Amino acid sequence: MAAPILIATRESRLALWQAEHVRALLSERFGLAVELLGMTTRGDQILDRTLSKVGGKGLFVKELETALEAGHAQLAVHSLKDVPMELPAGFVLAAVLEREDPRDAFVSNRFEHLLALPPGAVVGTSSLRRVVQLMNLRPDLRIEPLRGNLDTRLRKLDEGGYDAIVLAAAGLKRLGLAPRIRGCFEVAQMIPSAGQGALGIEMAASAPPELLAQMSALIHRPTWLAAHAERAVSRALGGSCSMPLAAHAVWQDGRLTLVAALGHPDQPERPLLRTEVEGPAEDAGQAAMLGETAAAQLQNAGAADYLAAP
Repeated sequence: MAAPILIATRESRLALWQAEHVRALLSERFGLAVELLGMTTRGDQILDRTLSKVGGKGLFVKELETALEAGHAQLAVHSLKDVPMELPAGFVLAAVLEREDPRDAFVSNRFEHLLALPPGAVVGTSSLRRVVQLMNLRPDLRIEPLRGNLDTRLRKLDEGGYDAIVLAAAGLKRLGLAPRIRGCFEVAQMIPSAGQGALGIEMAASAPPELLAQMSALIHRPTWLAAHAERAVSRALGGSCSMPLAAHAVWQDGRLTLVAALGHPDQPERPLLRTEVEGPAEDAGQAAMLGETAAAQLQNAGAADYLAAP
């Protein structure tokens, strides 16, 4: 009997849901026996500082990649928005699954929507991307850091530390917490993070070809192409957790429409730099070229000044 496939996963409730989702897909599609290898990452351990201060999104994936490299697991399942734009040598993004709702959700126990918040209300988020967009929508609000897994963030709201918090709608919906959502920001109002709402499967490049081929069969093409365009914007601008960049693409009938925005990391009240591009995208290479075009347009709009902030 073949040894089971092992999925390396973080141990938060949402991460385990995501890994279980992939396990069910592999069992249903290919009849594979799959088990989970739960792990704690440095991103889960460091909760008193923002990600931009302690090493960025890679803190959520490094330990999982170590397990892949050592052969302790064959797959790692990530929220794609947490995956660094450049994977380390020896690793591949083997699949991107169909995206859930990519939007940001407004969550509050007392207020119906962002405009209902009184001046000076406290809104929680540790995403620089959300901070700059919130400040452009409501410069009179107080934006305070909010770290921890999804349940921890909701608990901090319920304990009265915040008037509202902003979370990814996808995570709330996946965990059956959609009733907590007061409303979702439309993409034009709050552009999501690259890859938001999508799940990525990472593997060692040296993995068995048959297993790599099975993972590629799970690719959801519209999400795959959109994600390549979104991630290319960030990569072209030297994307990191300290760069408040938003990028969201929609693929339909062979074409992608991509919107992107960049804020100033130290002066969130400064106007956002925005761009929108549209063009053919039949493969990942074309999609990435569209993302590079959007990045070039942001550069022409003054991105260098924003990115040069210390």
